[in-house]
Amino acid sequence: MKLLNSFQFKNVFRKPFYRVEISKITVFSCLNFLIVPRLGISIARKQIKLSHERIRIKRLVRETFRMSQHKLVKMDFVVVVKKEVMFLKNDLLNKILRNLWYRHYQ
Repeated sequence: MKLLNSFQFKNVFRKPFYRVEISKITVFSCLNFLIVPRLGISIARKQIKLSHERIRIKRLVRETFRMSQHKLVKMDFVVVVKKEVMFLKNDLLNKILRNLWYRHYQ
């Protein structure tokens, strides 16, 4: 349920079907012809320098995706974050991510 190679990421970035941004978190989505939604996470080291912060954000993104994947449209999703996200608490970040996934429900 992950986007694994650069071709899959480029496919989503090249022709996104839908783009949603809330609080410096952007979700690009592209239709796939599979039976499950897939997730890719793009956090640039240039944006968030501390590795433990990148890992924390990735963990929260994966967890919120896992909790809502059964309701999501069958698409490829790529989550891109900016440096301001690093300063958000886990509760607020969790709420923002759930709101982003809610916009992609069937």
